Amino acid sequence: MNLESPKVTLDKSAEDTFSFLSDIKNFESLMPENISKFEVLEEDTFLFALKGMPEITLKKKQANPNNKVVLGAAGGKLDFSLTGTITEIDANKSEVQLIFNGEFNAMMAMMIKGPISKFIETLATNMKTVF
Repeated sequence: MNLESPKVTLDKSAEDTFSFLSDIKNFESLMPENISKFEVLEEDTFLFALKGMPEITLKKKQANPNNKVVLGAAGGKLDFSLTGTITEIDANKSEVQLIFNGEFNAMMAMMIKGPISKFIETLATNMKTVF
């Protein structure tokens, strides 16, 4: 399953945007209002939970300076990634898109598609106001 957030344009350089997304502590400020838990476990790993959903642990798996940050599932039963792609528009403007990719059976994919789509859209939208 591959889901994409809308692209958001930020009044920040690609370098600033990359730095923001590379610091996992910043993801707390991007979370939806219905977050019930957010905890930094290690420098590159955090855990979060939304009301009514199981806890999810994400670990930074890859970081290509000023271009891409990849977070992946850290343990648990589900294997997926959340990739933030950064495109430089000019010196003080960049575009970000979040891409969720995971391998799920048809039943699971049907159940989580809506909530995951809304979740990554919220993360992307919140970047405009928080960062």
